Amino acid sequence: MEIFRDIDSLPVFSNAVITIGTFDGVHLGHQQILRQLTGEAQSINGTSVLITFYPHPKQIVGFDKKTLYTLNTVEEKATLLEQAGIEKLVIVPFNKAFSDQTADEYIGNFLVKNFHPHTIIIGYDHRFGKNRSGDYQMLEKYAEKYHYTVKEIPEHILRDVTISSTAIRKALLSGDIATANTLLGYDYFFSGKVVEGNQLGRQINFPTANIETEDANKLIPANGVYAVRLKIADDEPAYKGMMNIGMRPTVGGDKHTIEVNVFDFNRDIYQKNITVSVVEKIRDEIRFDNIEALKVQLSKDSIEAKKLLL
Repeated sequence: MEIFRDIDSLPVFSNAVITIGTFDGVHLGHQQILRQLTGEAQSINGTSVLITFYPHPKQIVGFDKKTLYTLNTVEEKATLLEQAGIEKLVIVPFNKAFSDQTADEYIGNFLVKNFHPHTIIIGYDHRFGKNRSGDYQMLEKYAEKYHYTVKEIPEHILRDVTISSTAIRKALLSGDIATANTLLGYDYFFSGKVVEGNQLGRQINFPTANIETEDANKLIPANGVYAVRLKIADDEPAYKGMMNIGMRPTVGGDKHTIEVNVFDFNRDIYQKNITVSVVEKIRDEIRFDNIEALKVQLSKDSIEAKKLLL
């Protein structure tokens, strides 16, 4: 898959079949749309082109100023889209000037000028242009003038996408990993750099890799203990482990941390970027009366995690 970030230097795509959206999560609902896109492109010997935006449009024009947590970083989304068979990914820099285009300008100066689409696959409820004044009917109105075809994404698929995205975020924030992973169609994952901690884990025979995520908007699951798999390098197998997300109340922790105990592992991976796939939640984070009680529970957690990761 080729990735493009500069709209002014796009190549001419052959028989471009395009769709547009944020596709956050690239979950099972999204994957139905992607199959429609790639299938249509194959049927006309064309090119599947997915157009997405960065940063998320709601971060620029949204009225709610709370942090918008996303299921994927841009890099994660690209990986998932490539796995889904998308040939060209165009990441459009979204800013106030872009959002101020009229709907007519969006069609003529953005879609047609840059992509020369053969087919546009879009939902009946898709909105675009300033004040979200453009819609499916407007795209159809210009179809003859600009020589493209518009095809609709079925309503039931769009409903699945909306319901799934909301349910996935809710599930992750409540620690319901099973539901989130079922709706995603894969184990939820995040990446980060291994940084130095206070070495307490090593002292109690449960050494941990302390992970520092780089994207503040990436959604991290609820506090608790989880069974996980880790990838340190693409050419290595995944390792098994257990992860704690939270404040480490037993040892008087004063900041939110992500720590992973990797099973059967003894390497220095400080400053390496690793990817953690969250398989299942084992328990909530709780405060123990002393370190010995914590050690006993960690042994139990380790046994449970290994069962879940068989």
